Amino acid sequence: MAFSGTSNYIATKDLQLAVNAAITLERPLLIKGEPGTGKTMLAEELADSLGTELIQWHIKSTTKAQQGLYEYDAVSRLRDSQLGDDRVHDIGNYIVKGKLWEAFSAEKRPVLLIDEIDKADIEFPNDLLLELDKMEFFVYETQERVVAAQRPIVIITSNNEKELPDAFLRRCFFHYIQFPTPDDMREIVNVHFPDLKKNLLDEALSAFFNLRDVPGLKKKPSTSELIDWLKLLVAEDIPPEALHNKDGKASIPPLYGALLKNEQDIHLFEKLVFMARR
Repeated sequence: MAFSGTSNYIATKDLQLAVNAAITLERPLLIKGEPGTGKTMLAEELADSLGTELIQWHIKSTTKAQQGLYEYDAVSRLRDSQLGDDRVHDIGNYIVKGKLWEAFSAEKRPVLLIDEIDKADIEFPNDLLLELDKMEFFVYETQERVVAAQRPIVIITSNNEKELPDAFLRRCFFHYIQFPTPDDMREIVNVHFPDLKKNLLDEALSAFFNLRDVPGLKKKPSTSELIDWLKLLVAEDIPPEALHNKDGKASIPPLYGALLKNEQDIHLFEKLVFMARR
């Protein structure tokens, strides 16, 4: 059960080692990195490469750890009791399974994605310590213990919006996805655009990495934004020479709205280009 990337996902050697180490150790793999570097896609492609189910738990600011285990629907039970429904005599009819329960009860070892764990409050990771460590939990309403049939492969992503507790980190195998080098990015782009002309790709990558090097940007353009930008360049049939100035001075690339996503960065970039051209 070794992961080496897929035809749709270019994984560096370090990332491959991290994934396979987490699988061997049977520990959650905590993945950090800039938004748009393929953290979520890693879980999708890992499940696809292993031919197993992907169970996705997307975390929001209001998500509680208990929701990943199960929820007791007391409102539905009260309504059914008022209507005289016989289902009310079995409380198990009102237990809604969460994503961890789904993963624990899967027939084949699944991939469980806990996506953007840092969006939840600081207690969220601590509330999952026992369940992720022991791979079991207790359902108080039905007095049953749910134990994982086999340990799921757990992928946890974080955009580093807040620090995670040390006790949680100790139970994970950690990997930070470094931003792709120009050579790595060329491989990634070739997966999406195998027929892209070399001179267009060269000019696009040069403009993209020059833009990322602009000091003071609030949000640097990511891999996913580069892919979107290239898709637009191809759709609009933008020639390679339109991506740079013949005089060698700084210029604003066409369709830059696909790369810069807030007005502060756009104004900063336009100002720097204007100053450079004076």
